[in-house]
Amino acid sequence: MTIISPIVFHRRPAAGDAIVGHRVELQLLTTLKCNLKCSYCSLGVGDVLGSQTVLGYDIDDLDRFVRTQLAGKEIYVTFYGGEPTLNRPLMEAVMQRWPQWRYQLQTNGTLLDDLPPWVLQRLSNVLVSIDGGEAITDGYRGRGIYRQVIKNLRSVRAAIGGSVTARVTWGNPATGFDELDALVADDSPFDWLYWQFVADAMYDGDSLERRRAVLRRLIARFFERRDALYPLIPLMGIVRNKLLPGRARELYAGHTQCRVSSHLINVMPDGSIYPCPDLMYAPQMQMGDVKGNWLRASPLQQTPAMPCAGCEAYAWCRGNCVKNLWLGYVKNDERYRRNVVDPICSLLRFIGEEVDRHDPQAWFQALPLPLRRQLTDCEVYEYVEVMP
Repeated sequence: MTIISPIVFHRRPAAGDAIVGHRVELQLLTTLKCNLKCSYCSLGVGDVLGSQTVLGYDIDDLDRFVRTQLAGKEIYVTFYGGEPTLNRPLMEAVMQRWPQWRYQLQTNGTLLDDLPPWVLQRLSNVLVSIDGGEAITDGYRGRGIYRQVIKNLRSVRAAIGGSVTARVTWGNPATGFDELDALVADDSPFDWLYWQFVADAMYDGDSLERRRAVLRRLIARFFERRDALYPLIPLMGIVRNKLLPGRARELYAGHTQCRVSSHLINVMPDGSIYPCPDLMYAPQMQMGDVKGNWLRASPLQQTPAMPCAGCEAYAWCRGNCVKNLWLGYVKNDERYRRNVVDPICSLLRFIGEEVDRHDPQAWFQALPLPLRRQLTDCEVYEYVEVMP
């Protein structure tokens, strides 16, 4: 039986508390240039991809912004793009200027072997974009990309200081259990797998049922193991939230767990700041500027127009992708709501129902203490959206 907590839509932070809590994820888009042309890239919307290839601020501008706007915060950085490794000088300059920060790299993996060992050693997590197996990945990214990425990862894995996470955009309904399972097999260079349901109209016909069939197997596999965690972050995060719902409210101040409403800021190469990397084409979403040295609360907040308050999943989902909800229910894009938002929400509810069928409480009680701790406190939760 699922216990539904009362729904409270939290106030939008005032201008004086642009960052909710003591942490901030500073996502630095080093460039909007990319060496691949993935067919589903969200930065293609509004012609964002490739629009900024020269940095519009310098390291001293960033230092002033951090000292003024982020004083006293625990800062961790994600290098993002475009393909962030195409601007290595910025990555290296930031790492050298702030050696006390934690660092994550989100990359397509094709240039990982060009990074110097000291940079790789400083990375707490490397989030590598891949789309499942070889055929589907190459179909979206180009012939030979899958093998190149795996080869690069194997060559540098020993030099990476932290974990490596497969970041899968689950777009193709033909993506099967075996290819996702292979990404976290014993001989895989990946430590974790995180997937995100594609924010595109790819849910027609029998595609939802095909995805549900794969999810059933993934969830069954997750609960079969008690000697080690099946390292799929969305399932880990959902199970954690069901077992310990207070964690989501404490870590994200009750906001959506993708962090765009609370403590994620995306710095464009020109220095402008947005809460969500998928909405950097929308001027009304700008929440700051590095060179201008200003920051306001994220304009991307849950509102009564969104249907979350009446959803059985809200207690553990916390709103999932607020960008999707904003487009579907605030901007009233009925096509997007019907073809993207509603199908994804139905898949999330399905995951919750399947998890409940496996009695997560009994499973958790049988876990060894180190695995319990890993489930509740996995560091990678801070670097991905937790919910798919």
